Amino acid sequence: MKKAIFSIVGFAAFAFGANYELLNVSYDPTRELYRAYNEEFSAWYEKKTGDKVQIRQSHGGSGAQARAVIDGLSSDIVSLALAYDIDAISAKGSVKKDWQKEFANNSTPYYSTIVFLVRKGNPKGIKDWEDLVKDGVKVITPNPKTSGGARWNHLAALAYALKANNNNEAKAKEFLIKLYKNVPVLDSGARGATNTFVKRNVGDVLIAWENEAHLAVQQLGKGKFEIVIPSISILAEPPVALVDKVVDKKGTREVAKAYITHLYDKEAQEIIAKNYYRPTDKEVAQKYSAQFPNLNLVRIDSFGGWSEAQKKHFSDNGEFDKIFETIKKSK
Repeated sequence: MKKAIFSIVGFAAFAFGANYELLNVSYDPTRELYRAYNEEFSAWYEKKTGDKVQIRQSHGGSGAQARAVIDGLSSDIVSLALAYDIDAISAKGSVKKDWQKEFANNSTPYYSTIVFLVRKGNPKGIKDWEDLVKDGVKVITPNPKTSGGARWNHLAALAYALKANNNNEAKAKEFLIKLYKNVPVLDSGARGATNTFVKRNVGDVLIAWENEAHLAVQQLGKGKFEIVIPSISILAEPPVALVDKVVDKKGTREVAKAYITHLYDKEAQEIIAKNYYRPTDKEVAQKYSAQFPNLNLVRIDSFGGWSEAQKKHFSDNGEFDKIFETIKKSK
């Protein structure tokens, strides 16, 4: 009798498939992207395997999200704003050291960049980075100590300042001091900064992820905002990784790996493009080329890579802290 029962139970498990639950810990502006992708992936995976997958999402400033995972948040997948934040998790042993080699394009399934969002009619005449340091211009950007997007913003502004000043670092720093003097509030994450600008109506210009700017123009405040493309910006590469320690403990490695791998498939790349991120698939990118203008983009390598950039600019007593210390003393 027991053998027959086990046989029936085994047959039932096979017939109805397994049930999995994944947690994707991501950075601030990806809520809409992963909400759409999770629905598509769950249907695709069940059709392919017979197994059901429920995906939970967690969003916040990229640096804060990385610390939450380090402190024990049981995430199967991390999809953060920059490689440094995943490296920080890897340094604690939860993600393998060579994680960027596991998936294509250094584990980056899509790209983005940094643009400006201004109010309809561009009343302050914002055209480029130089306009952000003018008297009377209020600039909204998040805090680089907690937000990955803010670190991309900072480095994009620095790239402009260095180019405008023949790579004179002292003059570039003076530019950043002027810029941050025009920032009335530093939100902890990119979505918080967007809400400050769009919903609270604070500021004249938002330094934003390209996808956030499009989201504001198309959905959050249709007819109220315009996107301004600066003369120089930065190639933002938000990577993804398995949290090896968690997926091995939970037995979710196979489904979590499929979750990341499927991001590179055309169905997912379409979702990525429709949510205003730049797809890595060439055919999909070409299809949406009108949506993504060509930009003069610097790479993180220009700053020595993320490890060097983090140490020099965003660590305790780094350049960002020194800039704010200078601003405090000037008040």
